[in-house]
Amino acid sequence: MGEISCSNGISVGNGVNGKSHALTGYRKSCWYEEEIEENLRWSFALNSILHTGETQFQDIALLDTKPFGKALVIDGKLQSAEVDEFIYHESLVHPALLHHPNPMTIFIMGGGEGSTAREILRHKPVEKVVMCDIDEEVVEFCKSYLVVNREAFSDPRLELVINDARVELESRKEYYDVIIGDLADPIEGGPCYKLYTKSFYEFIVKPRLNPGGIFVTQAGPAGIFSHTEVFSCIYNTLKQVFKYVVPYSAHIPSFADTWGWVMASDSPFTLSAEELDLRMKLNIKGENRYLDGNTIASASSLSKAVRKSLDNETHVYTEGSARFIYGYGSALKHNQA
Repeated sequence: MGEISCSNGISVGNGVNGKSHALTGYRKSCWYEEEIEENLRWSFALNSILHTGETQFQDIALLDTKPFGKALVIDGKLQSAEVDEFIYHESLVHPALLHHPNPMTIFIMGGGEGSTAREILRHKPVEKVVMCDIDEEVVEFCKSYLVVNREAFSDPRLELVINDARVELESRKEYYDVIIGDLADPIEGGPCYKLYTKSFYEFIVKPRLNPGGIFVTQAGPAGIFSHTEVFSCIYNTLKQVFKYVVPYSAHIPSFADTWGWVMASDSPFTLSAEELDLRMKLNIKGENRYLDGNTIASASSLSKAVRKSLDNETHVYTEGSARFIYGYGSALKHNQA
């Protein structure tokens, strides 16, 4: 539910397949505004609009923002911003790959911008990464515009597949040490909410994990008020499928909220902060900007209110009882038009 308003003098860029999208407004400068929830909006100033348009699956925009650099927006929801995306992607990738004793084969569901693959490929044990994203147009314009990830896209260990992640996992014969859900948020009418369900985790994801394998997914807003949207029920849903489930969170400034992830396995997560630091030193090329052993340990120390909600959560995510974060996807918008 993002809106862009601007006056003359702002570069609008090109739309998908060369189609330009008119952006009109009444302000003296150009702003991006996102409705986070009813009666609450988050806005910031833009330098320019690099790309706007519509793919087969989603509405997309690439913005050059003043506070956060280049920002990717899908279906009106900010997905990633240049200045702080390292917090999200380090948090998504490194805890699972560090807890696994030898993560050689990785499957990414989504991840079209390439940042998740970039962080995975920093791990020396990794031999193969399959990145499966449903939207080729999003992948292609991220390749073009997000220079920081070009090396990842050209890494020979990366296999890029354009397909529905459910279909791809069902059809593959390989097993993976880590499977990562870097999917768009579950929004009503969006393409991804079915990939947060108990049946998907139980019958598609878990059977494709090697013994001792780890699954981790982004799980939406995890703030003191927002965690009940989807974070708590994704956690509870994974508890029905895996023996050991760890929710954790971090503040993402460009999201204007705390964000959540959930890590799950049938093997326990036993490494201490010191052991995690040692594995980082041995296994990861370069320095993390956000995560170290203490940060990983503290990320799972949730507030009293959030812990209580998670402990009391009974909702299991299914296609028939899906929960959504605030907003809606392009399919629903087209139906409403």
